[in-house]
Amino acid sequence: MPDEDVAGAFSDGHPDALALVYERFGPLVYSIALRSLSARSDAEDVTQQVFISAWRGRGRFDRGRGTLGGWLVTITRHKVADVLRARQRDIRVLLQAAGGAAVTAPEEVPDQVVDRIMLADELAQLPDSQRLVMVLAFYSDLTHEQIARVLGLPLGTVKSHIRRGLQRLRSRLEANGVAH
Repeated sequence: MPDEDVAGAFSDGHPDALALVYERFGPLVYSIALRSLSARSDAEDVTQQVFISAWRGRGRFDRGRGTLGGWLVTITRHKVADVLRARQRDIRVLLQAAGGAAVTAPEEVPDQVVDRIMLADELAQLPDSQRLVMVLAFYSDLTHEQIARVLGLPLGTVKSHIRRGLQRLRSRLEANGVAH
């Protein structure tokens, strides 16, 4: 079934649509969550939360504004950010509970987590079509041919989206003083 048909069935609330959407986009959502959070249990929880949230909010999905995959990636990014904020909050609570004990907070958030968040924010600024292609290429490790097949795009379009997306990310990261 083409993605457009799956998106239509999902938007209309057809009973089997959630299973189809999960089958098609579950690995992508899980992959993004796992790479962002590094813990399988957290990635599994986020994946479940994304699909529950998407199903409950399916009335807000507008096929005219982007793809279902892109919409799910955006929800995933928000859920990952929620988990990261909760982790920081838990650390603060533990430190407060420890009071004067010899427990110290990490001085900085690990560079890797900061880099992931910055990259996710910059990816979110890309147009939906470029963002989805970039996520499939770099988070799901799909080849250009696989991406073209999954998204129903010509191979040249996939390559162009990746090239332009990388150029745009590089220029934005350089402007923010991140890229060397």
